[in-house]
Amino acid sequence: MNQRHPLPLEHEEPPPPPAPAPTKPPLAQPLTADQIEDLKNRIVDALYKVFDPEIPVNIYELGLIYDITIAPDGAVGIRMTLTSPGCPVAGSLPGDVQRKVLPLENITSVKVDVVWDPPWTPARMSEAAKLQLGIDE
Repeated sequence: MNQRHPLPLEHEEPPPPPAPAPTKPPLAQPLTADQIEDLKNRIVDALYKVFDPEIPVNIYELGLIYDITIAPDGAVGIRMTLTSPGCPVAGSLPGDVQRKVLPLENITSVKVDVVWDPPWTPARMSEAAKLQLGIDE
């Protein structure tokens, strides 16, 4: 069976590029080591307020956050994973993380990277999360 495929119209515009990650104005002074450590603690506190909607435990206690890096200019990088590649919140959870962290003082930008290596397992969960979910190891 011969199928016809429509040709693109010559006047069609390509889709616009994705919007850049939101940023805030640059800091007046680079962050000190003590300020970076304090900021990391405040980021972790903010991540305690982000939940996977299918599991009643915050993403930090679930072990979904692999790494938090903070540059002296206030740029934050967060490496995280999800409980599975087919997780229904794969499209929204990284944005939730960014929206919780970016408003914190001394943060100029937040980049969230979802990674799959190493894969998440329940062994990454904190003892408190395992207790809350009734998981024995």
